[in-house]
Amino acid sequence: MWHTTICVAVLLSVLGWGCRLSEAAESVSKALFAYGAINAYMTSIWIAKEQGFFHKHNVEVEPVFIIATQAAQAMLAGEVQVGLIGPTHVVNAVVAGGDMVMIMGNQNKVRYQLVAHPSIKRAEDLKGKKVGIGASMAGLATLAAIMALEHIGLNPRRDNITLLPTGAEPLRLAAVKSGVTQATVIAPEISKAAISEGYPVLVDMAKLNIPFQASGLVTMRKILRSDPQMVERVGRATVDSIQFIVNPANKTRVVQSIMKNLKVTDRERVETVYGELVEEFPRSASVGIGMGLPVERSRRIGVQNAFCLRNL
Repeated sequence: MWHTTICVAVLLSVLGWGCRLSEAAESVSKALFAYGAINAYMTSIWIAKEQGFFHKHNVEVEPVFIIATQAAQAMLAGEVQVGLIGPTHVVNAVVAGGDMVMIMGNQNKVRYQLVAHPSIKRAEDLKGKKVGIGASMAGLATLAAIMALEHIGLNPRRDNITLLPTGAEPLRLAAVKSGVTQATVIAPEISKAAISEGYPVLVDMAKLNIPFQASGLVTMRKILRSDPQMVERVGRATVDSIQFIVNPANKTRVVQSIMKNLKVTDRERVETVYGELVEEFPRSASVGIGMGLPVERSRRIGVQNAFCLRNL
């Protein structure tokens, strides 16, 4: 496992960006920004847009939800310039010869809960059943599901558990409710209503406190070379957004943003989520030792090529 933390300031220096020119006198940068999940950790994008931080740094950003697997494909195709996605997609792209790179950390541990159908009374009941994951086997939800199952003594291959690609978190929960799957991994802000209806939590991964780079700001190396100013501006706006979110004085506006973007009406529920978000958001937007576990797990589920973490 690599133990070197790559701080944003160091990264900017290494890339030779140096000191910023006066942005007011420069042309506006433009970027399509894909966020790969629907959960509270995407709040940094929503706030950056809603509170004008992208505008402040002279970059015109259009945030759009594209589930992470497809977002990575769009970035590789040159259709999306930056994204907020998980490390498994970066690993897979690099191994396949792509020039994708994660430059800033956003979520440094996994918050997923393994939520089951009420008919599942104990871990053994999942043997021979289906567990919903994201859009493909390559995503964070796959790794999280495997880790959660292992924590309760289950192994998908040995115990004949099917990991079924289901889609974004609301779709995964809907699949459990309809009986298409018998369990899934979703964020607490998505699971809370289901829990109140009797859907049990078999594993709360946030309590395991596993160092895991769960998401980060991603772009392509060719974009770093061709338009470093745009990437720098997006990065600065993102840092401003995180600082805004963790400031208690801004709680009301952040809660309102989460409610709007997650389409949740239970304010008390969202205020609990906000408190967790403030506690867990990284104070340093860096890619650190949490990258080791995603790389190791990606290898275990099918990435066979020789791989060096420094490529990230």
